Amino acid sequence: MSGKHFGKTYNAILEKISQKKGLIFLVLDPPNQSPAKAGELAKIAEKAGVAAIAVGGSIGAQGLLLEQTILSIKKSSKLPVILFPGNIATLNEHADAVYFMSMLNSLDPYYLSGAQIASSIPVKKMGLEVIPTSYIIVEPGMAVGHVGRAKCIPRDIPYLAGATALAGEYMGSHFVILEAGGGSPKHVPKELVAAARKLVSVPIIVAGGVKTEKQVAELIDAGADIIHVGAAIEQTNDNANQVEKLLSAMVKAAEKAGKQRK
Repeated sequence: MSGKHFGKTYNAILEKISQKKGLIFLVLDPPNQSPAKAGELAKIAEKAGVAAIAVGGSIGAQGLLLEQTILSIKKSSKLPVILFPGNIATLNEHADAVYFMSMLNSLDPYYLSGAQIASSIPVKKMGLEVIPTSYIIVEPGMAVGHVGRAKCIPRDIPYLAGATALAGEYMGSHFVILEAGGGSPKHVPKELVAAARKLVSVPIIVAGGVKTEKQVAELIDAGADIIHVGAAIEQTNDNANQVEKLLSAMVKAAEKAGKQRK
């Protein structure tokens, strides 16, 4: 595939993966904190070694609040800001890129291709870098699984996750996100990650339910390249010292596990 097909942000992430082997992305959902607090968290994340900020994930992540949050993040750090859209309104020209996602195991055509068609021209007009992304919902799925009418991948059928991820790569995705759902009590099983890793060559992102550096290490060792961390930070009540300590530990665990992975 021609290198020209990849954008600046995606290329930078690939470079970081090649260097560090395992990365942490901080997920910030605008309704969950003020724009000023989001900027503070971004600054802490950059200091801790986080590789990027993913913004979005909620029906409230739109409009003026979304824009103010992105601008605050960019004012406070140099980390790339990637939109993680919960709906077609979760778009803003000030972001660096957008996960252009298709929920591959949704039963609703809207989440397979309808939202993508509706948002394609606005995305182009905004000049956003597009990162084609397969979004795969794993049990329990939480709110995103319910809203997206996902037929969640069973936790005990690893090959199904692998086959779905491979289908996404064959259809042109540059990322695969295995998502257990925001605030999930359990992260995606390592066996599902390993099954996907055996079949796909694109980076794998694991999202939902990752709360400790031990879990980060386990998932990176299984084959993940990037771990989304969001709810775990919210549970610190945004205490700066606790946030930096947790993120630093996760960053170190991801890099160590990545470099030790065979």
